[in-house]
Amino acid sequence: MSGKVVLVTGANAGIGKETARVLLTKNAKVYLACRDKAKGEAAISELKDSTGKEAILLQLNLANLQSIKTAAEEFLSKEPVLHVLFNNAGVMTPPVEMLTDDGYDLQFGTNVLGHFYLTKLLMPALLAAAAIDGSARVVNTASNGHWLSGLDYNTFRDSPARRNKSSTGLYGQSKTGNIIFAAELARRYGDQGVVSTALNPGSIKTEISRHQTSFAQMLLNMFLYDVSQGALTQLYAGTTADGAKLNGKYLIPWARIGDPRADTQDPQQGKELWNWLEEQVKDV
Repeated sequence: MSGKVVLVTGANAGIGKETARVLLTKNAKVYLACRDKAKGEAAISELKDSTGKEAILLQLNLANLQSIKTAAEEFLSKEPVLHVLFNNAGVMTPPVEMLTDDGYDLQFGTNVLGHFYLTKLLMPALLAAAAIDGSARVVNTASNGHWLSGLDYNTFRDSPARRNKSSTGLYGQSKTGNIIFAAELARRYGDQGVVSTALNPGSIKTEISRHQTSFAQMLLNMFLYDVSQGALTQLYAGTTADGAKLNGKYLIPWARIGDPRADTQDPQQGKELWNWLEEQVKDV
């Protein structure tokens, strides 16, 4: 990975920061995409202390489409190529009333629409890297939560139907969306060298469960793995020689090919979701 340009979303904590840590030890040029500037700067300082290498901050709010556009433009002004994009940031089971700045369900808007738009805007740099090196990679973090719900387009924006769903159901829907998006990205860009994967990183102890009650967090922590293990599968997909052969695959812990819900691999579902996502960002 020496000299390779990598962007990691959600990189100020958890799996994203651990992934960045490993990449820095391999001499990659790592951008940490973070919503909170202070937290991002603190993460960069901590990573420098532990690796001796300095990451680069890219301020990015995935719950705001204009912020995504601004961040992508800033990145492209500095970097003509992007070798690996880790779509790692996520929101899990916040209060149902929480929305993105643009009025979408916070979980679907951040986890799916936000990452779609970022990937779309950075595609020129990914394609440029693929033209030079033979491949570039987009690693999309999903979860086992995708088994909880399919897609209901009536709940992507705020609506009575959305407010009638549980936060857990909305989370599962967003993770289903991650896998469908990753599979459709593989179909659309695989022949141009962009390798798209989705994965379940495992049950990992991170800040993503911050919206759970203290009691629920205590119970969860009894069964969760250390964050270092959470980075293993995405590093396998994003950095190894074997990972270049995984276009369209869904991975499970630890670094194995798994089987998601069958409907997530349906090309018609992929086309419909892609078209909806494109419609949302056409006028940003």
